[in-house]
Amino acid sequence: MLAWPSFSLLKTQYPDVEITALVPPYTAPMAEQCPWIDKVLIDEKEHSSIKDILKLAGKIKKNNYDLSISLFSESRTSFALWIARVKTRIGPATKLAQIFLNKTLKQKRSQSKKPEFEYNLDLIRFLIQNNGDAPVEIQGPPYLQFKQDEIAELRQAYIHTNNIAADRKLVFIHTGSGGSAINLSLQQYAELASLIDKSIAVHFVLTAGPGELDNASGLSVLMQHKNHSIYHSTEGLLNFSRFIGICDLFISGSTGPLHIAGALNVATAAFYPARRSATPLRWQTLNAQDRRLAFAPEHYIDENDMQTINLTKCADSIIQLLSNVSSNAR
Repeated sequence: MLAWPSFSLLKTQYPDVEITALVPPYTAPMAEQCPWIDKVLIDEKEHSSIKDILKLAGKIKKNNYDLSISLFSESRTSFALWIARVKTRIGPATKLAQIFLNKTLKQKRSQSKKPEFEYNLDLIRFLIQNNGDAPVEIQGPPYLQFKQDEIAELRQAYIHTNNIAADRKLVFIHTGSGGSAINLSLQQYAELASLIDKSIAVHFVLTAGPGELDNASGLSVLMQHKNHSIYHSTEGLLNFSRFIGICDLFISGSTGPLHIAGALNVATAAFYPARRSATPLRWQTLNAQDRRLAFAPEHYIDENDMQTINLTKCADSIIQLLSNVSSNAR
């Protein structure tokens, strides 16, 4: 999702180019939804063996690409691009991968001095400036959009099915960790929900992707006296993204669904650990500044540093945001 502004800039700058996104199978439906991507090339990565790399290189070579931009620096794909003889190969000047690229930009992303999507945009601007052109202004949010009447109908159906009072805000809580993302504990989420519920009429929707239902169910037990329901996403990433569009606020750690909510310009409240590689700035969401909140411990202690977050202060900020933001403002 943090590459979408880059696709937008590239297509706006050069509307006549054909843009192909190389993606793994599970994100292909999202890439197909992106208005600035013309084609999707599936990378069915099996392992990092030479046979696997040659297979990827063959798939790339068939399409006769003039240029590639590696937003993420990875030796496997960079090697495949080199083997496929893509004439211009742009990417970050980091790690071993750069030896297979012929135009590189020093970024030092590990210092986390700017958002990840800005690092991605810098590579597009690097291409544009190398062409002797001046980069155009980038589009603002939302980057991901669905038909508003479709979202309104989906929201109304969910409210009706779950007997939710019309005056209640829909607040999604996603407890999934998304791989390396560090999240609050279920007990912390239950406490946060209780603090929010005291001041504003809310219905909490506990969302779960594949393999995450146990987390949502565990939180449900802790929230048994609060207005809530569980939504288990079983119909693919695109349908989950559409469902996220119905909420008034999305709360989670720095996970994929959080960044989908940001791309939709849904209001978000995100929790980050106190690590330089995982800061709120580095993994900032794509929604408008007045529609996002970010919370993190002041200092890194250890794996339990999320326990030091002041949930009362977080709840106060969330309540204020919910009071100011209308779901129709998207």
